[in-house]
Amino acid sequence: MILDSIRRAYVAGYKLGNLLIEGKTKQVYDLPENPGLALLQSKDRITAGDGLKAHDLAGKAAISNRTNAKVFEILNAAGLKTAFVKLAGETAFIARKCEMVPIEWVTRRLATGSFLKRHPGVEEGYRFSPPCQETFFKDDANHDPQWSEAQIIAAKFKLNGLTIGQDEVDIMRRMTLAVFEVLEKAWAARGCALIDMKIEFGVDSNGEILVSDIIDSDSWRLWPSGDKRLMKDKQVYRNLANVTQADLDTVKRNFEWVAEQLEHLAPAPNCLVVVLMGSPTDDEHCKKIAKCCKDLGVPCQLRVSSAHKGTEETLSIVADYEGSGAKVVFIAVAGRSNGLGPVLSGNTTYPVINCPPVRADNVTQDVWSSLNVPSGLGCTTVVYPEAAALAAAQIHALHDVVIWSRLRVKQLNNFVSLKLADKKIRELAL
Repeated sequence: MILDSIRRAYVAGYKLGNLLIEGKTKQVYDLPENPGLALLQSKDRITAGDGLKAHDLAGKAAISNRTNAKVFEILNAAGLKTAFVKLAGETAFIARKCEMVPIEWVTRRLATGSFLKRHPGVEEGYRFSPPCQETFFKDDANHDPQWSEAQIIAAKFKLNGLTIGQDEVDIMRRMTLAVFEVLEKAWAARGCALIDMKIEFGVDSNGEILVSDIIDSDSWRLWPSGDKRLMKDKQVYRNLANVTQADLDTVKRNFEWVAEQLEHLAPAPNCLVVVLMGSPTDDEHCKKIAKCCKDLGVPCQLRVSSAHKGTEETLSIVADYEGSGAKVVFIAVAGRSNGLGPVLSGNTTYPVINCPPVRADNVTQDVWSSLNVPSGLGCTTVVYPEAAALAAAQIHALHDVVIWSRLRVKQLNNFVSLKLADKKIRELAL
């Protein structure tokens, strides 16, 4: 008995503290030896209709945990701020401890399900562009009523010292959209349509808003090939009038399929940015480009070659990369009379971007030599290293979902930074 009690007190080496909250499908434990962290334990349980419909489903906890971990791995890799830290065994994970915002944020690409009941006359499959966003107050007794933005602000939720006001609602709305679009793009790469999904937010001890809770097959609608008849989500369970063991086995297989597909949603990159500098003296300029590429998750290599002094070698370098099988964008770094960019552009079908290392005493000539290229050449010109890296990343984002996601989250982070700066300066003026 004593040994069993000790085992229950530990999960994956983490000592469990008090049970903070227990939901229909999970338990959340304090971790007294790890301040600021909590352990979320999934259950072998599936429910619908605010818990009125519920069944035990052996193996669901492990599938849910695996699914959730992969989803948050994708979101974290894109740069989104989440509470997820790491797995803690087959059925649990570690997260930053948060006080939860009692609002479910729902994003819809297509009209279906409860949306049609609340908006009679709208045809199923109506496409929202941009996606439709809705908010629901978490209240099982009243079936999670839909709330307006004004209601959320009026509630003045105070969580870890942060009062949820207009700024916070704006941030959560933008974060919700980014989460949906990142996962939508990832699923599309597997030929599967993300129809809608719900997420929740928490506020950590630093007062920072994080994507929190669990995101698994209970959280979304997924239609392979965009075909509702092939749905692989919990809606299959919701639709069952009489639930048999065979039905539960089908639901479990669907959830397993989702977890397996998630392993392939973020493939290894097959893209590359090659920065060719006309002189080793341009090294610092090129290292800035490389760093910006790295921050965006784009592999980058630096090379030295002069189109004027070593044309044959320059063309040989281009040929090597063309034959590598990688998707390549070239960035030419050359000042004075820039022959490097035009020579590259005239001898490859891959994109070429000029980024001259301009100097204050020669800026006009340096930029003009990169702009005034012969007819028939398509190399573009930017001045700043970050702009060159972003331009290359945007080209690669057309075929690489990971890079696209990083760019999408960069847009979000720019918005959040400005929003928080504006809030701070308003508060200082009071």
